[in-house]
Amino acid sequence: MEKKRMNSLVKWTLILFVLASIILNIVLIGIHSSRAPKCSAQRVHPLRRKHDERSAVFADLSREEYLQVQQFMLKQNNLEISTNQITKPSDNFLFLIELSVPKKADVLAYLDRNGAKPTREATVVVFYGAKGYIKEYVVGRLPNPTYVNDVTMERYHAELPINARTVTIGEYNLLFQFLGDVFSKLGKIMKESFDMGPDKQLNAFEQMPRGVRTGDRKTWISFFRDMSGMYIHPVGFEVLVDHQSVNASEWKVEKLLYNGQYFDSIDALKDKYDKDLVKKIVYKESPDYGSLKPRNKPLQVGPQLFNAEGKRYSVSNNHVVYMDWSFAFGLSALTGMRVFDVRFNDERILYELSVQEAMSVYGSVTPGMILTKFLDSSIGIGRFAHELVRGVDCPYEASYVDTYRYIDVPKPIRFRNTICIFEHNMGQPLRRHFSDFFHHSYGGMVNSALVFRTITAIGNYDYIWDFIFYQSGSVEAKVHATGYISSSYLVDGALRHGHQVAEKVLGNIHTHFINFKVDLDVLGVKNFFQTKDMEYVNVSLPWMPDHYAMVPQLVEKQLKTEKEAALRYDTKTPRYLHISSNKTNRWGHQRSYRLQVFSFTGDHLPESQAEERAISWARYKVAITKHKDGEQTSSSLYSQNNIWSPAVDFSKYIEDNESIEDEDLVAWVTTGFLHIPHSEDIPNTVTVGNGGGVLLRPHNYFDMDPSIHSADSVYLSPGSEDSCDSNRMACLAQETCSPVLEPFTYEGFDGVIKFEDWV
Repeated sequence: MEKKRMNSLVKWTLILFVLASIILNIVLIGIHSSRAPKCSAQRVHPLRRKHDERSAVFADLSREEYLQVQQFMLKQNNLEISTNQITKPSDNFLFLIELSVPKKADVLAYLDRNGAKPTREATVVVFYGAKGYIKEYVVGRLPNPTYVNDVTMERYHAELPINARTVTIGEYNLLFQFLGDVFSKLGKIMKESFDMGPDKQLNAFEQMPRGVRTGDRKTWISFFRDMSGMYIHPVGFEVLVDHQSVNASEWKVEKLLYNGQYFDSIDALKDKYDKDLVKKIVYKESPDYGSLKPRNKPLQVGPQLFNAEGKRYSVSNNHVVYMDWSFAFGLSALTGMRVFDVRFNDERILYELSVQEAMSVYGSVTPGMILTKFLDSSIGIGRFAHELVRGVDCPYEASYVDTYRYIDVPKPIRFRNTICIFEHNMGQPLRRHFSDFFHHSYGGMVNSALVFRTITAIGNYDYIWDFIFYQSGSVEAKVHATGYISSSYLVDGALRHGHQVAEKVLGNIHTHFINFKVDLDVLGVKNFFQTKDMEYVNVSLPWMPDHYAMVPQLVEKQLKTEKEAALRYDTKTPRYLHISSNKTNRWGHQRSYRLQVFSFTGDHLPESQAEERAISWARYKVAITKHKDGEQTSSSLYSQNNIWSPAVDFSKYIEDNESIEDEDLVAWVTTGFLHIPHSEDIPNTVTVGNGGGVLLRPHNYFDMDPSIHSADSVYLSPGSEDSCDSNRMACLAQETCSPVLEPFTYEGFDGVIKFEDWV
């Protein structure tokens, strides 16, 4: 008995000792944390560059400018523009206002030669539903506009038919009302097959393009369960709606698809359903596999990035300076992210780097996907840049920028925190060497770079767009895709076009093609396009003339015309592609920047297809053209809905085959990936491995790697390991601080379109 008491006493003593140790550790940690100084919110070291107010020539329109342009247009009685909040297709509707980017020659004269400031103007798009055409106008001078000019023919060399327009909120409103009438006529089928009723609806997702020939506006609309991630909950019901007329009373149902079976009318489906002549869909509850709610409670916060000595970059209006870099930026509602006048050590490297288009071609056996080719700039890439979530979409301490847009709205809308800018440790050294034979030493440098980011959620897909500025003088443009896959109902023959990813759900095979505009100005606007590669040559050894060896040899070429420099994906292209100057570095080599493309694209749509001309830019991995103000974009707002007669056919930029020697050159770069959906795409596609991009790297541009001058360099030699003189890491423990964090807020759901309010 005594022995048991002793054991019990020892046990409780140990427990109390462990508890006391834990409490003491918590107290000590708290004391240490409270003593750690707060990291400086102010910049400890001065910036290397100054902001340039002249970057305002590239700035997106302000809220005041949007309103000025809107009111000026509405006052032009001869334009007969409707003032309704939500318009009908038959109205004359002011659809879009955005910056009209000034001509390059005018901007360069202003920036480089103290020329006059370019006139600030806006582009305005009006859908003339009552007249059957679309017009583009230029309005100026801002602020306080006084003129409006019709530039439609100047820009597109043709009239724009009204059916080339994007489907507006007003048209969607009428479409959903129309579909409500369809559902009411099919009440029994909708209830028995999909459990539809007054409090339970289906969601719609549409096929694009809308038809098979010029003039069509006939859309296959697929239906999905009203659940989280609706895009992966198809129900097996699709309707072909002819909404070509601007008068909604003339719209009609042309076909229906129910469980893989086609019907010519609503009555035909009802009749065969009632007579049991169709294979019926029996409603069954679906698990909520599309939800992104955490399956487990989060236990701890992961690693966080913070700035120990204040931010080493600065954002002023639309201008950024970082280490040796500076650039202006903007966010187009149509094409998305763009930067201008990109300089390194005060030398312009890029005049423009911008997103142009995001395109996908789908495969399917069902009509909602069988012809689908999504062209996102026709809907608006930047239009769908919503608020970024701190600590997830971007580091918590990133700088965030608000943007304004005027597209398919009655007034300009502010979108909070749609751009983020942050310096980031890229996770590996930029360079390093450990010398273990002679001159024992270590030299290295952390790869800290500036990231300029936005994320666009266009329907089911989310694209993460990054422009990254490295201390080595390189710039990277890249994109990653995430979000939900598009899916279709699993019917006979469907597995030829993808994999089953859930019960009766097919993940449809599709391509992703992304086009970037890269306007490099290498030491001015007089540049050349060169390629470099290797070949093996059989050479005689100098000291053994009778012995031969295969040795790699440099192969260099200078391409002379646009057709020569249109490098197709279906042919072998040289591995090194350069925009170069005639000026040389210290070693006599032409100074240049290399285009290094990272891409895993699928095959391009055959050129025999009528739709191909609207996406002809995707033929080329890289295409080099002579800069022209009339060749601003590779695609257009009108490509999606008039894909058979595109307003912009990129291949025509190359057809005139102009000289590209000693000219102002633009590189159009296409990247992307083939996506064969698989079970791990449920609920969401992950960013890992799903993306592409282009790296712009100095090649003989400098006399040596410019990062050697960076204060981030570290050098160690025997005996100096703990010296802070050339290794700030040695003193980091003494300089530990705790970050000062802003409270977490999110307003991204404010102003989001609620489709259920229309029905």
